Amino acid sequence: MTARELVYAALRHEETARLPYNFMFSPPAEAALCNHLGTDDLQAALDINLYLFGCWGKPLYAPPERYGESITDEFGVVWSTSDIDRGYPVRHPLTEPNLSGYQFPDPWAPQRWARVPEFAYRHPHQFHLAVIGDLWERAHLMRGLAELLLDLYTAPAFVRDLLDHICEYNLATLEGMARFQPDGVFISDDYGFQNALMMSPGDWRQFIKPRLARLLAAASKHDLVTMLHSCGNVSAIVPDLIEIGLDILHPLQPEAMDVFDLKREYGRDITFCGGISTQRTLPYGAPADVRAEVNTKAAELGKGGGFILEPGITLQADVPLDNLLALIEAARAYRRG
Repeated sequence: MTARELVYAALRHEETARLPYNFMFSPPAEAALCNHLGTDDLQAALDINLYLFGCWGKPLYAPPERYGESITDEFGVVWSTSDIDRGYPVRHPLTEPNLSGYQFPDPWAPQRWARVPEFAYRHPHQFHLAVIGDLWERAHLMRGLAELLLDLYTAPAFVRDLLDHICEYNLATLEGMARFQPDGVFISDDYGFQNALMMSPGDWRQFIKPRLARLLAAASKHDLVTMLHSCGNVSAIVPDLIEIGLDILHPLQPEAMDVFDLKREYGRDITFCGGISTQRTLPYGAPADVRAEVNTKAAELGKGGGFILEPGITLQADVPLDNLLALIEAARAYRRG
């Protein structure tokens, strides 16, 4: 089976001997692997099963020539830059809870789409996911997380208006991406802290759920698989995500949630992606520990299909090269007995 076929089998909850897998790397981890393997294309060299592509915008990781500078993204958020991670916002354009005077960017701006055709058709045997943006995360990048959480109670009409505008922007992006016939869409929208949601489940259902449902429905109209990235503990809303039609929840973090319990409770209704510890085993374990965890998670979470093996978050600079290699080798070598 090709990588693409393996992912579709997982989505159909078919149990396969091999498991689909995915890896995402920060620049230091990517550089270490590229140097070791003698390649500049890990996607091809490792046959990474999921292939993500998207529109122009602030790069997730700044290019080396911009390290130490600030970068302003298309929404007016000013970011720091770093050689080890994605940086962080240092200035938010919405200093008050209103949109007066704020001009949203044009989702159809030619420069956003100029290089999409170049990337959209690469790696034809892998599962293609078009990145269409974020919703709640974009809102707090524009306003500030603490300020937006307070706005839920002091300025709820503003929060709804802001989220509606962002949703419309993402719906336009989705429509544009559908022209390239990907297999699915990828929405990155963190809702969780380590131990719980950032907001109450009730607030999530009031402010986020209806707009996320619109995005999922739009994807379904184009027969596109939907994948949602949310770090942290989102166990309280997994039934809601299933209800509104989410196909893949990423990245199942074992430090934040009981991954085995989630599989037992919801594994028939949704596909989970993740499961390997990035806070304990990968940075601090030995290669044998990494291989053991990969095999355990693959065997247990892969039962009945509905599972894509991946670390709990992007692989960072703190993961030793030997552990990166052990992770990759174990994921690629695993076979269900």
